[in-house]
Amino acid sequence: MKTILYIVQKEFLQIARDKFLRTAIIMVPIVQMLVLVYAATFEMKNIKIFFVDQDKSAESVALTKKFVASGFFVELGNSDNVSIAERNLTTGNADVICVIPENFGNDLTLQKPPAVQFLLNSINGSLAELSNAYCNAIIRDFSKEIMVKQGFYEISTAGIDVQTRHWYNPELNYRIFMAPGILVILVTIIGWMMTGMNLVKEKERGTIEQLNVTPIQKYQFIAGKLLPFLFIGLFDLAFGLILARMLFSVPVVGSLLTLFTFASIYLVSILGIGLFISTISNTQQQVLFVSFFFVMIFVLMSGLFTSVENMPEWGQKLNIINPMAYFIRVIRMILLKGSGFADISREMISISVYAICTNALAIWRYRKTV
Repeated sequence: MKTILYIVQKEFLQIARDKFLRTAIIMVPIVQMLVLVYAATFEMKNIKIFFVDQDKSAESVALTKKFVASGFFVELGNSDNVSIAERNLTTGNADVICVIPENFGNDLTLQKPPAVQFLLNSINGSLAELSNAYCNAIIRDFSKEIMVKQGFYEISTAGIDVQTRHWYNPELNYRIFMAPGILVILVTIIGWMMTGMNLVKEKERGTIEQLNVTPIQKYQFIAGKLLPFLFIGLFDLAFGLILARMLFSVPVVGSLLTLFTFASIYLVSILGIGLFISTISNTQQQVLFVSFFFVMIFVLMSGLFTSVENMPEWGQKLNIINPMAYFIRVIRMILLKGSGFADISREMISISVYAICTNALAIWRYRKTV
């Protein structure tokens, strides 16, 4: 045990002397929380819509105002010339064109079904799909208001009263959903990259040879390299949670003990991956290349942006080896739902097995020359 503590002490001294690492430990959480939580969002607001109002009636004006008042659309322009609107759509200035034909108001007055055309820029499929859904919802609501005015649709107070409640995120605040996931990326990159780069630096400087000729056992060396970055990862997680609470009012419904217990096991598994990659690499460039390859796959398949359940079946099965997917699911469950150990037992067992396997590989692969 004393041997491991001496190695840990040596690692902390090296970290303290490294100005870049000292700065990164504090600045990376601040920058990621301030930038990514705001930028990484699938909320579709400020959709630029161009109106082609060929009717100019009170009804058509009311319809355009309803779009703007919804909060999802921003009026880019209004003209009776379709060519002008199409030019804005082609150049990318407009996302949606709403064409209101002539006699729109008269058709409503005469109780004829009027036609409204929507032209959508579908380069971004998600934006086009959501824009279409918003447009249809606004048109349905507008039609309902017209039918009520004309006496064809009456709101019955004796019918079924449907009340909707949004659990765990009542205000549907996307930042509350994103902040825990960004914290997982933060902890992963800090632990993975720093651990991998640390061992390779020893190789490049030649100091690894001095350690190899000592009677230090392989498991002691790996444990000594792992523990400092485990503490740093937990510190960054705590720091990130404080920032998320202060900046975005992210709730902490569940137990912090449960969260940090799982985070500790998760960090051991991630640090094991970093150490294993460093044992098969000779330069920092090799570590960065291999790490970047795996981190990109893990992030994109983790469920941070899109639900894992929406992935193909083969993708969901492949995600079993993605530790980031486990932690993102668990941190959201604990912070937002208040889940306990019993609720995350499956993920806890899986990540524990993962930690044992990755560190066993790192110990096995580390070549100690006496």
